[in-house]
Amino acid sequence: MNRLWVRLSLAFVAVTLLAVSIVAVLADWNASTQFRQYLARQDVIAQSGVLDDLVAYYQQRGTWDGVESVLASAFGRGRGQPRGSRPTLLVTDANYRVVYDEGGTRVGRDDPSGRLYDDERSIAQPIVASGRTVGYWLVSRAGQGLSSSEQNFLNQLRVAFIVAAIAAGGIGVVLGLLTSRALAAPLANLARAARAFASRDWNRRVPVRGADEIAEVAREFNEMADALQHAETLRRNLMADIAHELRTPLTVLQGNLRAMLDDVYPLERSEIATLYDETRLLNRLVDDLRELALAESGQLQLNSQSTDVSAIVRAAAANFAAAADAQNVRLGVEASDDLLCVDADPDRLAQVLRNLLSNALRYTPSGGVVSVQYSVNSNQYSVNSEQFVRVCVCDTGEGIAPEDLSHVFDRFYRGDKSRTRTSFDPSATLRAGYRSGGGTGLGLAIAKTLIEAMGGAIGVESTRGGGSRFWFTLPKSKIINRKS
Repeated sequence: MNRLWVRLSLAFVAVTLLAVSIVAVLADWNASTQFRQYLARQDVIAQSGVLDDLVAYYQQRGTWDGVESVLASAFGRGRGQPRGSRPTLLVTDANYRVVYDEGGTRVGRDDPSGRLYDDERSIAQPIVASGRTVGYWLVSRAGQGLSSSEQNFLNQLRVAFIVAAIAAGGIGVVLGLLTSRALAAPLANLARAARAFASRDWNRRVPVRGADEIAEVAREFNEMADALQHAETLRRNLMADIAHELRTPLTVLQGNLRAMLDDVYPLERSEIATLYDETRLLNRLVDDLRELALAESGQLQLNSQSTDVSAIVRAAAANFAAAADAQNVRLGVEASDDLLCVDADPDRLAQVLRNLLSNALRYTPSGGVVSVQYSVNSNQYSVNSEQFVRVCVCDTGEGIAPEDLSHVFDRFYRGDKSRTRTSFDPSATLRAGYRSGGGTGLGLAIAKTLIEAMGGAIGVESTRGGGSRFWFTLPKSKIINRKS
């Protein structure tokens, strides 16, 4: 599991365990060494035969009186360490009354110090004679200060703890720095990439690595960078396309006017009409750009109402009937229901149909067919349980290449390299509004924006040589307006 919190938790646990292990090892080593020396005296007493002497003494005398002579002679032979540097031996009777104190401070006293304390009784070793306990012995320092060896032991133990704490702290700091650096490095790379992007270095990306959260941030940044780079490319292309589209009619205007001024062209109505057509194209281009900008920014005013699709479709087809006849293209309408109403702006819906019909006629050869079909609620295009009306504009042209399908709704896109233009001239009908040879290159982009603004969807299906099918869907109205 490569989660950030897991890695941090494991790092902290590792540091803690390492610190505790170091402290435990050093403390155990030091304490074991010193404490073994402390217990050595008890082992010496147990193995020196002193206990046997005590048992023999009690069996012979029946009392502990004078037992100090036996013990003094035993320790006087060099068993044990010098007094003052080792714990003292205590011997008591069966009632825990001290009968021998090697230090000479507790024997014969009537106060509580003359008997073993509770904690001493728990560790006292019994002296058994003739099958019964006649006394106890133990090594004790009760009532006395620490000897120099004991003090040295504590001092060494403290030093060991200090050293262990410093070592564990140092290791913890180093591991913390390494972990922090490893976690912060991807974020630093992300910050540098962001600064590079602010400086318009659109090719900068960050490596996707590290914990899942950091890797996810890097992936999202790279996706955002791709989107921004694509948007910047589209912006530059848009500016270039707009400049190109404006330059063409302006060049025509400028050239013709210069020719008239130089008396190359006569100042006749036909020449002025040509210049007027170019001004209309400029005006149409500017209007299309403004409309597209308003629609994409959500500021385009829509008058949504229950609209009869059949009336809009038949009116649009009638507008293009003359142009279709002039091009020898059969234009028809196919409907599954005479009355289908949608929630839409009727003027904008008519504009979308005009754009799609103009596009279809432009790329349909002589003798071809353009048809408008509409029906209600196809499962392939319906969204959730709401009913939609689907409208299709189909043509029998050359079709669209697969690599161009995703771009047909882009601004200023024309499929010249994938679709064959015809001599379609919408001037045959005043309401078509396009010049011969093509429009402004914004018709499909505007159609897509308008349909989406009215809550619908738009798309295209096409194969090379098999014609094209442009479709859009709009929500079916729950109120039927029979006056539409």
